Amino acid sequence: PPITSPSASTIWQVGQTVTVTWDTTNLPPTSQLTDPNGTIVLGYMASSTDSEHLMIDSPLAQDFALSDGNVSFIVPSVVTRSDYIIALFGDSGNISPTFTI
Repeated sequence: PPITSPSASTIWQVGQTVTVTWDTTNLPPTSQLTDPNGTIVLGYMASSTDSEHLMIDSPLAQDFALSDGNVSFIVPSVVTRSDYIIALFGDSGNISPTFTI
């Protein structure tokens, strides 16, 4: 499902509790999902043509229901950048706009 937050204007602080949200409007019933459980990972894109540098080995949240439409977690201690992205995995992978931590 498409991520609705964070947006391009979002700024997170290390140690802050944040919520990632996504649009569940067109989400099929749970019984029809390949994987109804979600995982959120942090990554970055140094340029629009760069690949997604995803931190797969350290998910920010996992095993939540995609149908919930949101999940909260504490922002990890990472280097300040303005090109972070969030990837939502479950039935499909969706990427947020770049934002700042």
